[in-house]
This record gives sequence, C-alpha cells and structure tokens, in this order.
Amino acid sequence: MIDLKEIFETQHMIDREHLDIRTITMGISLRDCADGYYKRATQKIYDKITRNAEKLVSVGEDIEREMGIPIVNKRISVTPMALVAEASDTEDYVPFALAMDRAADTCGVNFIGGFSALVQKGFTRGDMRLIRSIPEALAVTKYVCSSINVASTRAGINMDAVRLMGEIIKATAERTADQDGLGCAKLVVFCNAVEDNPFMAGAFHGVGEAECVINVGVSGPGVVCHALREVRGASIDVVADTVKKTAFKVTRMGQLIAREASMRLGVPFGIVDLSLAPTPAQGDSVARILEEMGLERCGTHGTTAALALLNDAVKKGGVMASSQVGGLSGAFIPVSEDEGMIAAALAGTLTIDKLEAMTCVCSVGLDMIAVPGDTPAETIAAIIADEAAIGMINNKTTAVRIIPAPGKKVGDLVEMGGLLGTAPVMAVHTESSAAFIHRGGRIPAPLNALRN
Repeated sequence: MIDLKEIFETQHMIDREHLDIRTITMGISLRDCADGYYKRATQKIYDKITRNAEKLVSVGEDIEREMGIPIVNKRISVTPMALVAEASDTEDYVPFALAMDRAADTCGVNFIGGFSALVQKGFTRGDMRLIRSIPEALAVTKYVCSSINVASTRAGINMDAVRLMGEIIKATAERTADQDGLGCAKLVVFCNAVEDNPFMAGAFHGVGEAECVINVGVSGPGVVCHALREVRGASIDVVADTVKKTAFKVTRMGQLIAREASMRLGVPFGIVDLSLAPTPAQGDSVARILEEMGLERCGTHGTTAALALLNDAVKKGGVMASSQVGGLSGAFIPVSEDEGMIAAALAGTLTIDKLEAMTCVCSVGLDMIAVPGDTPAETIAAIIADEAAIGMINNKTTAVRIIPAPGKKVGDLVEMGGLLGTAPVMAVHTESSAAFIHRGGRIPAPLNALRN
C-alpha cells in the first residue's frame, strides 16, 4: 500500500526536485516492411509506424494529466533501417529517413530513432548505403536520430567503420553548419549497443525484440541531489545507501507509468531504464550530485570514484523497484545537457580526457561534446576508437556523440536549445592519430569475450 506520506513525498519531488518520466518510447518492428521497390517500402514504414503509434502521445498526455507526473518526451524506435532498406532498389536511403520523419510528425512524437546499422564485424551493402546517407538524412529531417554500432566485446572493433564514422560526423556537421552542426547531436556511435534503449539519439528496436513494446526512461538527478543534502558529512556508506533508496523511489514511479501505458495502448511492457538523465535546468544535474558528495568541482580528482559509486547505487536501488530493467541504466554525463558539467567545462576542470576516464564507470560515454570545427576526421575517429576500446574490454556499452562545430574554436559556445542545451567547445589533442586510423582492419575481440 502507498501511504499518504509517500504521496506527499512524490508530489514534492515533482514540484521542487525536477522528478519526471524522461521518455515513453514505443519500439516497433519494421522487418515486415522490406520491399524490392523502395517507394512501396517507405509507404509500408510510414503506415506501420502511424498505425501502431497513433495513440502514443494522447495516452501519454492522459496519464500525465491524471497522475500528475510529468512525461517529458514521447518517442518511437524502429528496427535498424539498414536491415529494412537493404532489399530495396535504391542506393540512396534518405527516402527512408524522410518516411520515418513524416511518421514521427504525424504521430506528434519528439524523436524517432533507428536510422541505424550494426557493423561491429563488417559492412553489408545496405549498411554502407545507410551510413553514406546519414549527413543528408539528418540535414533534411527534424525528428530522425541515427546510431551506428562499430564494436562489441564479442566481435572487437571494426576500425574501417571507426574511420568512416569520423568522416561521416565531419560531413554531418558541415551539412548542418547553418545550425552549428546540430545534425551531429542526433548521431551516436556505439560499442555494445543495447536493443531496448529508450533514450535518444541511440534508440533502435533490436531484432530480438517483440513486434511492438513500451519502454520507459526515468530521471531524477535533482531528487538524488536533494536527498544527499540531507546526509552532508555522513560516511560514504550512508551516501551509497541514500542513493539506492532514492533510486528505488524514482524507478517505482517509472514502473507504474510503464505498466499503465502498456495497458492503455495494448502493447507489451518492455523495460524501465534506470538512467539518471540530466537537463540544462538548474537543480537537474548529475555533476551537482558528484559535487554534493564532496567535490569542489566536477572533473577534479575523485570525480571518477564518486561517479562509480553513483552509477552502482542507482542500479542496485532501481533494480528492486521494477520487474524488468534494461536499456542503459546508470548515470548519463552529456556535457551540453547538464548545467553543472557546462560550468565545469567552462572552468577548465572538466576535460575530454577526464570525461573519458569517467566513461569507464558510468552509463554510456562521451556524450554531447562540442569540439573545434577544424578538428580532423581522424581525430574524431580516434576518440571513437578509444571509447569503443573501453566498452569492448569492460563488456559495457560506450558511445560517442560529438559535435565538431563549424567555425567554432575552444571557449566558444554552441547553443542548441531545449534539452540539448549549450555545449562549450572543448580542446582536443593536436598531435595526429591519422596513421593509426588509416591502418584499417579490425582490433580483435579480447580474451574475456571467450566465455563459452
């Protein structure tokens, strides 16, 4: 039973501490939309998405109004489009992105993910066509997000894909230069991508998923930060226990919303993603949680240890509050989307090298980082390779979402607005990685991949 105290506590978390459901994401399989004629295929894609998701936004709004719990985003993820489009008679996959975009607009969702390919061990023709289409696809669409998986613990790192994605990110930035390279904010490169991620830009509906599912992403950095203020001066054990208890409360709300949305839409419940996802708003920052633990500024010595504690405690607390936990489930550190990280980057405490160390223990990777517009494609590829190596060796999901902002230099700001926030342009090493990147080939899977 939920008592009166818990009701008031939840209301306080919503009103004062930025507690919300970050996203309800409907995953839709498009495997039956493949067709030899691309115009038929794109029409099938549009029809199936709009048929399945026509009530997603209205149901989300009804739940939000009736329960008083903010649901910030309603989103859609689909089967990796390279798999669906490969049978079609076209070299250009931009029409498939346009079909996704049109469907998202019709349904009224915030984003649609799945303009994706899985190339950790090599390319098919469809994979290559999709990747080559990304710059134009992200320039001419509003809602479409793209992701490419270039590595896994079992397959190793496809260095040809890493090199190519460095070039594609640069091309996407240049194609959307009138928006400071905004297209790159909708493009993520993964190692060990998961099939049930509800968060953008990396969401896609994996081939092992059901026909249609509802996945929910919760959020609550502000709630955790407030809870830690109540235990200032206490031991680290108390800090960990406080985060666990708070994560339990946040996730329980996510489970409630997921079940309700599933029932009303007549779609199976998939997972709750436990991730703490910050926003640019004051009081909704993962960086401020780390500082509340005792760090003068996020990025200083001790930051990685504090983040490890936070990530682990969130998992331990949240997993007890939901019947099905999945997605990424941890703590996100997107620089432009976290006001505390923006401040730390501007102060010079938080650097790309430090962020890379932090990604060893957190949910994803180098996320929403702006770098100078003249950064070479090989340097971007090398950053991707470093992050993929962390994921491959540690058997975890890592990713890179990086914006080489055209015409910007270190210290400038890239204003993206909304949840995407403001990105300080951060310095990269000027020494070249080109010879290493142009070797190509595949970094072999580590010994710990041999588990059978």
